[in-house]
Amino acid sequence: MTTQGSGPPSGGPGPDPWKSFRGVTAGTLILEAIVVLLALPVVGAVGGGLTPGALAYLLGLAAVLVVLAGLQRRSWAIWADLAVQLIPIAGFVVYPGVGFIGLVFAAVWALIFYVRSEVLRRESHGLLPGQDGPPA
Repeated sequence: MTTQGSGPPSGGPGPDPWKSFRGVTAGTLILEAIVVLLALPVVGAVGGGLTPGALAYLLGLAAVLVVLAGLQRRSWAIWADLAVQLIPIAGFVVYPGVGFIGLVFAAVWALIFYVRSEVLRRESHGLLPGQDGPPA
């Protein structure tokens, strides 16, 4: 005996890999925003101090990341996600640790971009779960 909601309805659409992918990208952006906000006390205590410019930079970056997390359904979102990584990398000017955060997340986004290209490739060849096989 099966219960309601225990799987996709028979004959219905299969799993949507892009819905999962959007969740991963949005979650990564939120995580990055949290890490940027956690840099506030570090910059204040260890760096050159939390100047108004440094504060505006860190809070503004965190806000941009949160806004981008909500825009992941847009077709251009992955490109904006990749482009915005230049902003935390430029954080070396504020404090080297912030720039390091930018480099770490740039590597994470490079991996996400690779996974996206792999999903695109498999989708075009009909190799994703829920697909019937390669297109004829």
